[in-house]
Amino acid sequence: MSLEGRTAIVTGAGSGIGRACARRLAAEGAHVVVADINAEAAGEVAAEIGGTPVAVDLSDPEFLVAWRGQLPPSPDTRLHADIVVNNAGFQHVAPIEEFPPEVFSKIMRVMVEAPFLLARAVLPGMYERGWGRIVNISSVHGLRASPFKSAYVTAKHALEGLSKVIALEGAPHGVTSNCVNPAYVRTPLVENQIADQARTHGIGEDEVVEQIMLAPAAIKRLIEPDEVAAMVAYLCGPQGSFVTGASIPIDGGWSAR
Repeated sequence: MSLEGRTAIVTGAGSGIGRACARRLAAEGAHVVVADINAEAAGEVAAEIGGTPVAVDLSDPEFLVAWRGQLPPSPDTRLHADIVVNNAGFQHVAPIEEFPPEVFSKIMRVMVEAPFLLARAVLPGMYERGWGRIVNISSVHGLRASPFKSAYVTAKHALEGLSKVIALEGAPHGVTSNCVNPAYVRTPLVENQIADQARTHGIGEDEVVEQIMLAPAAIKRLIEPDEVAAMVAYLCGPQGSFVTGASIPIDGGWSAR
């Protein structure tokens, strides 16, 4: 197992892509810290894979304080991780003139500020050990835009920039940082936004997947979470050691247009 002895943090690991990543990294030998706002979901995934559950709200600027309070006491006050998978996020669909500013701000905190704070907390230890992997679950919307998703598109573009800066700073210390950019994945987040998309675009829910979600892609199907997790595992494993500062589309040809 290529990640034997490594500790991985996966945010939003209670379901969807995060759960698939937690399972895959555990299968590769890593001990996984399963972080999610839903304590029950985090506990279930952690129990399944032998990981450590952490219930945390990443929109709280002080989330790291609550995080450390749930981990075993350690003489080292820094947060320890060899791998961080920044996956947590949520979506809101609305025209800009109707977009609630407080929701825009919350999306920035969860999807940009929290990854920055996590990187800031774990990078010193990674530098000391001479090894680290940061994988940011971005999106095709980190490379392209869609209407009615101003906060999500903005956050993913910002995450892309953060990832590249970490890659440049971390390279001399054996740390890589990359983005994985899936199109629509078969997750609760995608399923829950179908009704919002239908209302915003003025079409039926049964038309959303075909006319909105799959229209830009060449391959006409949703992506499975395990397909994203496989790419994450590759980037964290020995074969991915020379890949850094990259944005890797898993979008069925969407970004080829």
